[in-house]
Formats: sequence, C-alpha cells, structure tokens
Amino acid sequence: MPSLKHIKRRITTVSTTRQVMKAMDMVATSKLARTRNQMLAARPMVTEAWQIMDGLRGADSAQESIYMKPRPVENTAYIVVAGDRGLCGSYNHNISQRAVGHMLQQGNEKVISIGLKGRDLLRRRGRNIINVSASPSEETFYTEANRVASMLISMYKSGEVDEVYMAYTHFETVMSHEPVIVRLLPFEAKAEPGSGYNWMTFELGFDYFMEYAINMFLSAFIYGALLEASTSEQASRMVNMNAAVKNATGIIDNLTLAYNRQRQAVITQEISEIINGITVTA
Repeated sequence: MPSLKHIKRRITTVSTTRQVMKAMDMVATSKLARTRNQMLAARPMVTEAWQIMDGLRGADSAQESIYMKPRPVENTAYIVVAGDRGLCGSYNHNISQRAVGHMLQQGNEKVISIGLKGRDLLRRRGRNIINVSASPSEETFYTEANRVASMLISMYKSGEVDEVYMAYTHFETVMSHEPVIVRLLPFEAKAEPGSGYNWMTFELGFDYFMEYAINMFLSAFIYGALLEASTSEQASRMVNMNAAVKNATGIIDNLTLAYNRQRQAVITQEISEIINGITVTA
C-alpha cells in the first residue's frame, strides 16, 4: 500500500499537470475563436474562386490550356497540411494517414509539408518531402498560401509534376473535422465545354488571362485550406485538453479519497496502540 507521502506527492504532480492543461485549453479556445472567424470570412472568397474557374473551364478556349488539359501522370505533387505540435488527439495522424493512403495509389510523389508534425509522420512512412515549412501564424496565412501557389505553378509549368493535390482537414463542427484530398491541377470543373465564359473576350489571349486566374485561384484555395486546417487543429486541441482536465480531476479525487482512507487507517491504528498501552499499564 502506498504511503501518505507518496499519495500526497502524486496529488501535487497531477494538480500541476491539470493547471498546465487548463492553460492550454484556454489558449486553444482563444485561438479557435480567432481562426474560426477568419475561416468563415474566407469561405465565400474560396467559393467564388471555384465558380470563376468553373466558368473558365467551360469556355471553348480553355480546352488547350496547360492548366485544364490532363496529361500522362509521372510525378504528383502533394501539399499536406498538419500541425507543429501535438496534444491535439489524432488530428496530425489522421491527415497524414489519409495523404499516405492516396500517395500509395498514385506513386512518384513530391510532398510540400506545411506543419512540422506532418513532416515527421510522413518521413517515418518514407515519403519524398521536397519542401517543409512551419504552420503559418494568423498574420501569415495568405503569405504562405501565395508562396506555395507560386511554387506549384512553377513546378507544373516546367513539367516537374503532372498533377497537384492538397490534403488538409476540413472543419465542420468543434467535434467533427474531416481529412480531405482535393485535386488542384489540372483543374477539373463541373462545367461542360461550351457552357462557360464564351461570351467573354480575352484581349491578350486566354493563356495570358489564365496565368493570373490560376494564381488567384490557387492562392485563395490554399489560404482557405490553411484556415480550415488551423481551425480544426485548435478545436481538436481544445476538446482533448478539456477531456484531459476532467480526467486529471477524476484522478485527483480518487487519490484524495485514497489519502483520506490511508490517513484514517493510520489514526485508527495510533489510537488502538494508545488504548492497548493504557490497558497494559493498568
């Protein structure tokens, strides 16, 4: 049976851990509120970007565009968005596992990893990582999105990759986040040829216009995906820290009960020894 000193030490240790978890829960809650507002504000922009590209895809001039026309796939680029830190449940594992499963079907992948935890998980699975960056802060989401978009366009135009996918976690509710993979290039829209922007005149040519449109689209989509992923990460961390605080509280209650019982047993034993000593003396 553990001593009173041992139980008391465990109570102190768990209490300290609970305080840390409470602080992390509060930080995650605060970050969740901010990133969620940014994400909700960005969603209409991403939707509009998709609709513009949808219309361009249906234009007759688009059929020969390098960004629209499929080609034989030899190398595939992946943007995988995870977090920099743990303590967020299965968030990092889920998106990494989803991305690796897709890569195994494609082959010859070139991975752009955003998030250091994602990098570590992908390396353990032997994936070919060509670029790594830490998770962006609230002020640098769009800067990072624009950087990655420019890199992808350069790789796609040069023929270094023939397809581009993005793996990230889509935020639904605080308790529900879904890992998804979206193909970005070549762009595949729902519109059929002849049903898009045929009324539009491209004075400098369709290809010239597409150079700007595709950069706008990729930057907007990646920006939205980074916000979705960050919101999902903070929600997952908040939920897990809240559960950890409850578990720590339960452990402290059980230890306190064990401490009181042990202390009561010691007191009872001491009283018995005193009574026995008085009886013997008498």
